[in-house]
Amino acid sequence: MAIDSIAGEAALGADRLNADWLRQRFATPPVWVPEISADSRIRAADTLATPTLATPASVLMPIILRETGPTLLLTQRAAHLHDHAGQISLPGGRHEASDSSAIDTALRETEEEVGLHRRHIEVIGTLPDYQTITGYCVTPVVSLVQPPFDLRADPFEVAEIFEVPMHFLMDGSHHQRRSAALPVTGGRRSFYAMPYERFFIWGATAAMLRNLYHFLRV
Repeated sequence: MAIDSIAGEAALGADRLNADWLRQRFATPPVWVPEISADSRIRAADTLATPTLATPASVLMPIILRETGPTLLLTQRAAHLHDHAGQISLPGGRHEASDSSAIDTALRETEEEVGLHRRHIEVIGTLPDYQTITGYCVTPVVSLVQPPFDLRADPFEVAEIFEVPMHFLMDGSHHQRRSAALPVTGGRRSFYAMPYERFFIWGATAAMLRNLYHFLRV
């Protein structure tokens, strides 16, 4: 898939990628406008027409406070899964009846998928819900995680756990616009991608990271 364009906005400064600044940003959020993808617009319109179509879900954005600079923990989903098989994802999943909130869903799913216990996680806020093309209404839950901690991937759901430096993800020069042909309609689907080393971060995960970038750069 060829690169159609590069978003190209400036990288966040190091002064915005530290724990104190991030806590303050979510405590007193600015006025900002989320970037809504074409997929999200389609699903949002479907949901307004038929509210039961949307399945509530949450993902955790775990910002790891490494001494060399903050990183974001991501996973590669197992190849046999029904939805988003093999794709790069934030830890998370669908809401269960036992969950008390969207945050509780993100914390529970994260512990189940990667073994990161909630005692290590400091939730600092949430971003606007994101509608996926597969019919989920996803709440991104942003958190800080202080090492050391232990991880244990659930082999049924997670093929690999890895971290990406925040200074890479929060740089518009790494936010690519790509498109692919739709075999059924003959049209094209446009999406964000943030390739990092051997990992191809794209789709809903890239779109939610793009909105984190917008929220932090205002």
